[in-house]
Amino acid sequence: MFEIQIPCFPDYELIDSGDFEKLERFGAHVVRRPEPQAIWRRTLPEEEWRRRADASFLRDARSDERGEWRLGSRMPSRWTVEYAYGGMRLRMRLGLTSFKHVGIFPEQAANWNFIYDRCTQLRAAGRTPRVLNLFAYTGGATLAARAAGAETTHVDSVRQVVSWARENMELSGLDGVRWIVEDALKFVRREVRRGNRYDGILLDPPAYGRGADGEKWVLEENIGEMLDCCARLLEPADSFLVLNLYSMGLSATLASTAVRQAFGPPAEERFGELCFDDASGKRLPLGTYYRLVR
Repeated sequence: MFEIQIPCFPDYELIDSGDFEKLERFGAHVVRRPEPQAIWRRTLPEEEWRRRADASFLRDARSDERGEWRLGSRMPSRWTVEYAYGGMRLRMRLGLTSFKHVGIFPEQAANWNFIYDRCTQLRAAGRTPRVLNLFAYTGGATLAARAAGAETTHVDSVRQVVSWARENMELSGLDGVRWIVEDALKFVRREVRRGNRYDGILLDPPAYGRGADGEKWVLEENIGEMLDCCARLLEPADSFLVLNLYSMGLSATLASTAVRQAFGPPAEERFGELCFDDASGKRLPLGTYYRLVR
């Protein structure tokens, strides 16, 4: 079933979008960043964008990804936001990175809710779910699983990012996450050889990346093997998978086809786009998601 999901996240607001940029509020602070999918015109005038932005990202002319931030006088180097759903109370530290990111992808809150609900249901059935989060970044999905009582393994190849995720765990009043600094594909290959199983697997792969030892990740080249490995790691019944795709041009239908080939027909599946509407009603797609339940 195809669905557009727009999470309710009071500490986040998409104020305006257009001309390949977005103006966003994270908690008490407003940032201005590039957004390649905002192909329409902005609603607010340039003067208003400049007035409201506490920090603006300036892309390096030599790089499509890197750049630097121009900071206003009231902009701190670090600040926090909060997110609540059901019995889940998350608190996450944000910061301005040279890759234009701030530490969370707020559209992922829709997936956090799903993860929390599935793990809560498994707990209610008398099971302690084992959840594996791959390409786990600063750990929003990890925290959602842990908040629901899951035994959670967090895998990312960047040590500083794993430390950031650990900080978010502590800020959220949680503990007990298993932290792994390693290339995700190398880790799942080893888990398959060991015969390990998980009740939930979360996949948030980048288009391109490097592992902890320089391993090269190219989504189109490696996603097939990754899904095959995950299909062998996921329990055959009462289990779930969440896959995110951020690369432009990769559709929800493509995700469904690739997952079905690896995992077989699901008991349930949902896929679509994660979006936010700006204050003028312009809907900005921010990623493709796919969820499977066995």
